[in-house]
Amino acid sequence: MEPKKNPKIDLSRQGGILLNIGMAVSLLLVIVAFEWRSYDDSGLIDLGNVDDDFEDILEIPPTEQPPPPPPKVQVPEIIEVPDEEEIEEEIKLEIDVEINDDDAVKEIIIQEAPEEEKVDEIFTIVEEPASFPGGIEAFYAYLNKELKYPRQAQRMGIEGRVFIQFVVERNGELTDIKVVKGIGAGCDEAAMEVLKNSPKWKPGKQRGKPVRQKMVQNILFKFAK
Repeated sequence: MEPKKNPKIDLSRQGGILLNIGMAVSLLLVIVAFEWRSYDDSGLIDLGNVDDDFEDILEIPPTEQPPPPPPKVQVPEIIEVPDEEEIEEEIKLEIDVEINDDDAVKEIIIQEAPEEEKVDEIFTIVEEPASFPGGIEAFYAYLNKELKYPRQAQRMGIEGRVFIQFVVERNGELTDIKVVKGIGAGCDEAAMEVLKNSPKWKPGKQRGKPVRQKMVQNILFKFAK
């Protein structure tokens, strides 16, 4: 036969309520412990009745420094110095040397150094360029008379200018004749031949003296219309 329990005295039913009440009391005790303050009763002092023994605070004005005085400019004093007296003293020199007429300095004659012989230089630009006797018109007349149009160039219909380079010697002869730019078909050889048979030219001059000059002359080959 099982024993019966009285529901009024069953503590298990009220365990949750008791637990909550215990936790609330514990929390309250902790809060009171942290917030509890104790003060020493040393007596309150009325600051209004305390005698003021402090010295009055004096306001110290800022120190003002006067500006420095302007610098004094000292005007230089001009002192007149009297003129120095010139001391005239005769100085006598006694030279015990006999000078003969033969020892007199003879006239110094400055001779110009002989000009060095310059190398046989060939000029390209001179003060007075070389020219054909009678001028350029006479040169063209000479070409019209002596220049022969090669038959090969005539058959091929070749026209153009042949540029010939040569040197006009100091005596007017033409040397070192060569074609610089040609057109072929016998025209180059004909142009060189007409210059080789040319009469002597008037040589170029530099500082009034005849010099060797290198020149380039063009000769035109063109059919007559």
